[in-house]
Amino acid sequence: VQLQASGGGLVQAGGSLRLSCAASERTWGNNALGWFRQAPGKDREFLVAFTWTGGITDYADSVKGRFTISRDNAKNTVYLQMNSLKPEDTAVYYCAMFMGGSYYSVRDYDYWGQGTLVTVSS
Repeated sequence: VQLQASGGGLVQAGGSLRLSCAASERTWGNNALGWFRQAPGKDREFLVAFTWTGGITDYADSVKGRFTISRDNAKNTVYLQMNSLKPEDTAVYYCAMFMGGSYYSVRDYDYWGQGTLVTVSS
């Protein structure tokens, strides 16, 4: 399985972007995909994920109320709608598949793609 994030770009503060995460093939029933980001010089940060039971985890405090996860099962695609973007949201954004453990732990995900760069200008 390959997961490819796309949709990043340059946006002004206060703007919006929608990221997409497409699976290259069947995910073998594992629809627990999550979004993460990594800013320069910082650790990779969990943002939000779908759970194995089809629910949604809590959002990271840094994006709560501004970002929304959604999915289109017919397209094997998960989205991250990002609104009210801030310069501190600048990072490479990744999606990955939960493999068991804690939904909030980066180490419990696999099949990381290359990521997509989001740059928010002030």
